[in-house]
Amino acid sequence: MSLPPTPLHLAVALDAPAPHHPSYDAAHHVALARLAERGTLDFLTLGDTFAGPGPDALAVLARVAPATERIGLVPTVTTTHTEPFHVSTAVATLDWVSRGRAGWTVEVSTTEAEAALTGRRPAAPSADVWREAGEVADVVARLWDSWEDDAEIRDRATGRFIDRDKLHHVDFTGTSFTVRGPSIVPRPPQGRAVTVVDATGTDSGAEGADGADEAVREVAAAHADVALVRAADPGTAAAARAALHERARAHGRDPGRLIVLASLPVELDSSADAAGLADLIGDWHAEGAADGFHLRPADPARDLARLVDGTVPLLRDRGLLRHTYTGTTLRDHLGLPRPASRYALAREASR
Repeated sequence: MSLPPTPLHLAVALDAPAPHHPSYDAAHHVALARLAERGTLDFLTLGDTFAGPGPDALAVLARVAPATERIGLVPTVTTTHTEPFHVSTAVATLDWVSRGRAGWTVEVSTTEAEAALTGRRPAAPSADVWREAGEVADVVARLWDSWEDDAEIRDRATGRFIDRDKLHHVDFTGTSFTVRGPSIVPRPPQGRAVTVVDATGTDSGAEGADGADEAVREVAAAHADVALVRAADPGTAAAARAALHERARAHGRDPGRLIVLASLPVELDSSADAAGLADLIGDWHAEGAADGFHLRPADPARDLARLVDGTVPLLRDRGLLRHTYTGTTLRDHLGLPRPASRYALAREASR
C-alpha cells in the first residue's frame, strides 16, 4: 500500500508594484492577501528596498494584518542601515498586530546611494553586510527572548506592571554594533517571529559573489526558519536543500527545523497554465526537491487568482495542500514549535 503524499508548504510573493497614487491606502495588498488566504497559503512575502519607491513593506503588512485572519505576513526588512533594536521591535509589533502571523525576510544594502540616505557609514561589500545581517538576526532573536513569557504582571493593586526578574539584558557585541537590551516590546505571540532568508545568493558574475554567497548561506543555515532557493530544476533544488541542512547541522541545529522552499517565477496566462503549475509542483515535490514552494507571480493581480482558483484545487485533490487552516499562527502553518526564551531556560537551569 502506498503512503499518502506529504503535504507541502506554499507561499506567494506580492512584489509587483501597486499603482502609486496620493490616496493609496494598501487596499491593493489587502485584496491580494485575502485572496491568498482563501487559498490557504502558508504566508505571503512583500519585497522592499531601503531606497525604493512606494510604501514600506512592514507598514503595508501591518495594515493588512487586521484585515486578514490566518495567512502569515512576511515583509522584507533591510538590516544594513536599520538599528537591530528597531528591527526587533517593529517585527515584534507586527506579530502582535497579526496575533502571531509575522515573519521577516532578511535583506541587506550595498549601494552608495542607499548609504548616503542615512550618512551613518559608507557602503560595504556584500559579504561583509551579510555577515552583519547574521549578527542582526541573532541579536533580534535574543531581544525577543529578553522578556520571559510571563514577565508582565499588570497588578493594579501593587502598581507592578513587570516582574523585573523576568527581563534580561542581551549584552551583545557585534562587529559594527552593540545591543544591551532588554526589548521595549513584550515577547511576540510566537515567541520569535519567523525568520526567512533567500539563500540563493548574489549574481554569480558579480564581484565578490563567492564570498557573499557563502555568507548568505551561513546566515540561512544558522538563523533562518525558512530558506528560499531559486533553482531551474528539482535536482538543483534538492542539492541546495541538502547542503543547507548539512550547514544547519554543523551549527548544532536540527535540520528538520529549517524549512527549504523552492522559489519559482510563475506567469499564468490561462487556466491551462494553472494546471501545468500544479503538475510541476507535484512532480518536484514527489522528487523531494523541497519542503514546498515560494511562488513569484509576474502579475500578482492576475496570477494569484488563477493560482487560487486553478492550481490550489488540483493540489488539494491530490492531497498535497490543506483545505482549511488548522492552526492560527505562522509557526502552526509551518509545523514549527514555539521556542522557549533562552534566558528563561537558563534561569530555570541555574536553580
